[in-house]
Amino acid sequence: MLKEERQQRILQFLNDEHKIIASDLSKRLSVSEDTIRRDLKELDNQGLIKRVHSGALRIGPPVVDFSTRQNIFNEIKINLATKALDFIKEEMVLLIDGATTNLHLVNQLPLSLKATIITNSPPIAMALTNHQHIEVIMIGGTLFKQSMVNLGIDTVESLNTMRADLYIMGIYKIDPHIGISVPSLSEALVKRKMASISTEILGMVTSDKLATISNHIVCPTNHLTYLITENVNSEIKSLYDNQGITVID
Repeated sequence: MLKEERQQRILQFLNDEHKIIASDLSKRLSVSEDTIRRDLKELDNQGLIKRVHSGALRIGPPVVDFSTRQNIFNEIKINLATKALDFIKEEMVLLIDGATTNLHLVNQLPLSLKATIITNSPPIAMALTNHQHIEVIMIGGTLFKQSMVNLGIDTVESLNTMRADLYIMGIYKIDPHIGISVPSLSEALVKRKMASISTEILGMVTSDKLATISNHIVCPTNHLTYLITENVNSEIKSLYDNQGITVID
C-alpha cells in the first residue's frame, strides 16, 4: 500500500471513529507502529489531525470569526437551542457566554421570562434589549473580536462576586477523555472561572465538534451537567453517560 493511500485510510478511520490508536492502526494496515507514527506526524504537520500520546483525534471545525459562524449549521443550532429551553426556569440567574448557538438560544427566550442573565458577549446583551423582565449584567473586559466576547483579568475579577444557577457554555472543541478546550488561553481562563461559580453547566454541541481538541483546556467534560448534541453514536454517548452527564440528542 502506498503512503498516500495509507494516510487517506487513516483519515477515513478518524472521520468515522473520531479517535484512532497507533497500535491498532498498525495491525489494521499491516505496517509497523513506527510507520504509523510517521504518518500521524505528517498528517498533524499538515493540520489534518491532532496527534495525542497514543494516536490521534479529529481536528474538528476550523476556528473562524463570530460573523462567519453565524451562517453555519443554523438549522441544527436552532434545534439544539430549542431543546435547551427546557432547562431555563423563571427567576433563574443564567450565565451565558459567547457562541452562535447561545445567541440562537437567547433569540428564542420568551419575552415574558423573568430572569437575570450575566454575559460577557455584546451580541447576546444586545439580543436581550426587548426582554423587559430580564435583568442583563454585562461583564466588561477587552473585546476579543474573533469570538465577540470580553476577556481579561477584569472579566475574571468581576465574576468573583457572582453566582449562577446555570452556565450555558459555548463549546469550541470537546473530547470525553481530554476535556473542553478552546484556542485562546484568555478565553479558557474566563470559561474556567464561569464554570467555577455555577451550580450547573449546559453545553450545546454540533456533531462536528465531538471528539475534537484545541490548545487550551477549560475543564474536564465531567464538569458538564447537560450536553445537548445531535447524531452522537452510542459509544461516545456512553462515555459521557459514565461521567454523570445528561446527554440529550
